[in-house]
Amino acid sequence: MMLMMVEIVIFFVSVYLGVILRFYDWHSFQVYSIEGSLQSIFPRAIVFTLVMFGVMTTMGLYQRDYREGPKTTFVRIVGSFFIGLLLMSLVFYMAPTLILGRGAFGMAFFCAFIGIISSRFLCFHRTDTAWQRNLLVLGIGHNAQLIGRLKRRTDHRGINLVGFAAIGNDEQVVSSEKIIPIKKKSLVDYVKSNNIDEIVVAVDDRRNNIPVDDILTCKMQGIQVIDVSTFYERQLGKMKLDSLHPSNFIFSDGFTQAVLKSSGKRVFDVVVSASLSIIFSPLMALTALAIYVESGFKGPIIYRQIRVGLNGEEFEIFKFRSMTVDAEKDGVAQWAQSNDNRITKVGSFIRKTRLDELPQLYNVLRGDMSFVGPRPERPQFVSELAKTIEYYEMRHHVKPGITGWAQICYPYGASEEDAREKLQYDLYYLKNYSMFLDITILLQTIQVVLWSKGGR
Repeated sequence: MMLMMVEIVIFFVSVYLGVILRFYDWHSFQVYSIEGSLQSIFPRAIVFTLVMFGVMTTMGLYQRDYREGPKTTFVRIVGSFFIGLLLMSLVFYMAPTLILGRGAFGMAFFCAFIGIISSRFLCFHRTDTAWQRNLLVLGIGHNAQLIGRLKRRTDHRGINLVGFAAIGNDEQVVSSEKIIPIKKKSLVDYVKSNNIDEIVVAVDDRRNNIPVDDILTCKMQGIQVIDVSTFYERQLGKMKLDSLHPSNFIFSDGFTQAVLKSSGKRVFDVVVSASLSIIFSPLMALTALAIYVESGFKGPIIYRQIRVGLNGEEFEIFKFRSMTVDAEKDGVAQWAQSNDNRITKVGSFIRKTRLDELPQLYNVLRGDMSFVGPRPERPQFVSELAKTIEYYEMRHHVKPGITGWAQICYPYGASEEDAREKLQYDLYYLKNYSMFLDITILLQTIQVVLWSKGGR
């Protein structure tokens, strides 16, 4: 969010800077063009900012779990500015009143590029450790070990894991070299002397030998204290099933579906799905024609399938047919596999580009689905997964979606283990739902489609 706000300012200011560099009269100290006033630049700066920010977002440069190195980041930025240049040219063609002039726009474009490269270098790559909090984990058992196993750089973003404190009666699972001996002095003294900023309570059994007074003292002195499930939620963007208890759902601030939220989401769904239906209607017609031609001018174009929706109720979902007509001739539901021989040539393309999902805009319009939410599964899979995966039925407390948090964070799932992993992201969405989160998911879905991530 900080990087996003900084770069929005960079885009906006770059337009003013470009005009000043091009048209500023250093003798009279005033701008001698653009209607003689910097105020007229404001709408141009807004349009430029919106276009460039939108392109950067669709290129995946604001992903929460962004893991690319400097070289790939630079390539994505260059690609973003190239696409931005094309889009701004189109804007100037359609709205001539927004034209800056080639010199001023060139200066603004150059200033924005240098500013973005500098912000990524200074704020993202060079000062990543400057924002880190010193983290102490209380516990040496299985919950604590899960934290120690986090290996991705993005999993550790913002934290410096100091070590694990042996408290409580947990069986030692964490390796001895990572355990900090603080038994001889109080937890409070250790936290003070080692500049600990945050404590994660990750003991397996909280009922005995927990230094409650010391932990409370640390909290009263400004040290943030969180439990292990909150830690996972913040760092990974999902709710770890291994660390969840019913109390996490009952007493949490999240998991509320207020009337105002539901009404606002419905209005958002109708507006977005209706708009996209109009925009993509030519593409949908071409897709339908391609399927019809490949099938020898016979067979259905739209594939209908029963899925489980809100409150466990079944509904009929619509998709462009991407498999052969007899894909499930034995009537047994099957997961789609990698290089599945049931998928047609046209089907392979529309699945990778997600074009096969476009008919679901009709499902959204008629209220079966939302635009953003957990993906609906088939009744056969739901009944099987609900028996083996705890809290699986929780995902049916909201309407299913065309896209969702799990879809942008995890690739296509084709097994029980994948379903379990995606449930953790779905639960995160259920707890933290907001209109802002929906918009974030939609923007990141665009870059998922553009880069063909997770299609099968």
